[in-house]
Amino acid sequence: MSKTLLVLIGPTGVGKTELSLYLADHFGSPIISSDSRQLYADLKIGTAAPTMEQLSKAPHYFIGTLKLTDYYSAAQYEADVLLLLEKLFQTKDVVVMTGGSMMYIDAVCKGIDDIPTVDKDTRELLLQKYETEGLENLCSELKLLDPDYYNIVDLKNPKRVIHALEICYMTGKTYTSFRTRSAKERPFHILKIGLTRDREELYERINRRVDIMMEEGLLEEARKVYPYKHLNSLNTVGYKELFNYFDGYWELPFAIEKIKQNSRIYSRKQMTWFKRDEEIVWFHPDQETEIMDYIQKMLND
Repeated sequence: MSKTLLVLIGPTGVGKTELSLYLADHFGSPIISSDSRQLYADLKIGTAAPTMEQLSKAPHYFIGTLKLTDYYSAAQYEADVLLLLEKLFQTKDVVVMTGGSMMYIDAVCKGIDDIPTVDKDTRELLLQKYETEGLENLCSELKLLDPDYYNIVDLKNPKRVIHALEICYMTGKTYTSFRTRSAKERPFHILKIGLTRDREELYERINRRVDIMMEEGLLEEARKVYPYKHLNSLNTVGYKELFNYFDGYWELPFAIEKIKQNSRIYSRKQMTWFKRDEEIVWFHPDQETEIMDYIQKMLND
């Protein structure tokens, strides 16, 4: 059997965790998380990180390994996962990776461009400019330094704008010049399983999950991390809305409804991204038998 990375993909709230545990148990596999926010140890409830009971059922990687102040990127994730897979495949034929962070999944499956790692001074400089000058001024600067990227980037996304400027500052070259978009070869087979539900069904699950998070203590968790609200790690659905409540802009019931709404919007963005990938074969999460039959067929071909 060739070494296979079994990638379980789907929008937030669709039901990836339970199926990943089922597959990990069947193949005797560890689970690699590809959720960029479950990396942070202080964000357990709001990111729906696996519970202690779930973590005990299979070895998990990239869960709760970072502090809120730690810098981490898709490029670092790519390097870390490839190094881990090299070790895991020495004893495992199948390894399960699951999550909904689109760029992290693509980083491992397709590779990302070899863009230089931003140094601390440049990162702090651009963050200071963002805080003092605002996003609009940074966008104007990007238009001068890299007009090609300016024309395609989401100008309302400060993270993307700032990162492009960081590369321009550091290298003296345009960010566009580093974006080759060529897929990299991997020394293992990649099998992608997508999970999907009818929109109404998915939305009901998302809404219910937010209610459960609130019951489990999301409000208290958000209050603990509130002093760090300026960090990119907390530019996250579930926390941003509660910070607005803490700041007095919103009433709590309205903030909770906004968490639900923004989670639903994020699920649509995820599906738009995933549906561009023709390698993904889609199933309903309840189709365990069909999913397993498909996987076994592909592994045996």
